[in-house]
Amino acid sequence: MSLRRIKPRRPREATIALINIVFLMLVFFLIAGSIAPPLDARVTLVDTTDLEGRPPPDAGVLLPDGTLLWQGAPITAAELAGMGLEPRVIPDRAVPAHLLVRMAGQIRAAGADSVFFFLPGGM
Repeated sequence: MSLRRIKPRRPREATIALINIVFLMLVFFLIAGSIAPPLDARVTLVDTTDLEGRPPPDAGVLLPDGTLLWQGAPITAAELAGMGLEPRVIPDRAVPAHLLVRMAGQIRAAGADSVFFFLPGGM
């Protein structure tokens, strides 16, 4: 009497279902992307490859400790607002947002109508 061993069946992998889902997502995004209206053919977009990213020469510099500098010398927010220019401030990358908001408030309280911040990477 010979006993044959029954091999246990391995569960089937769900790769076919995964492939189907990925294919359906691909079709969905292809259709959704083609629904968006294209730009008018007469529109020519701006070319900024030759644009120099220099900060304006008449801007104050805000350091992370809250010190405001004008051409390398310390200055107050009131003095910057009183120069008769539109106040421009270049904050250091490490300046926290609450310090930017506070400095803008101080410059506006000193009489400036508006304050322009030139953020790092935004030039």
